Amino acid sequence: MRGTETKQSSMLCLMSPEDRVPSDHPLRRIKTLADAALRELSPTFDAMYSATGRPSIPPERLLKSTLLMALYSVRSERMFCEQLDYNLLYRWFLDMDMVEPSFDATAFTHNRTRLLAHDVAGKFFRAVVAQARAARLMSAEHFTVDGTLNRGLGQPQELQAQG
Repeated sequence: MRGTETKQSSMLCLMSPEDRVPSDHPLRRIKTLADAALRELSPTFDAMYSATGRPSIPPERLLKSTLLMALYSVRSERMFCEQLDYNLLYRWFLDMDMVEPSFDATAFTHNRTRLLAHDVAGKFFRAVVAQARAARLMSAEHFTVDGTLNRGLGQPQELQAQG
């Protein structure tokens, strides 16, 4: 029997994003590792930001956003912020409320210098790697690289010039 298409004119729904993400989704494990690493960095974040003034986007959220961009090959911060407005999985990963507005892409630009000055990305990466190593999630048996973002690398000069 053919179903009927109903037009949605409004929505009132009481649900948690936690309920919408499958229990076996790979991001669940990544979120656990990332959140633990970010908790370790809390003293660094406290030292980076003033106790007064206008609140900024939490650095934890910016780092986890960068992780999502890498995992899902989102090509720009602007595109990520656009997708964040409607992507339930991203909102769940970033611990965002469903009605909370997406942040502006310039938040990355405004905070990048501060994050680089305190080597936050390096500390975050090292903490995640240490957790993965401790949990025996790493192996030296093989090495795989996705080269889709490496266009132009390793090509003869004449092919690079042709574009």
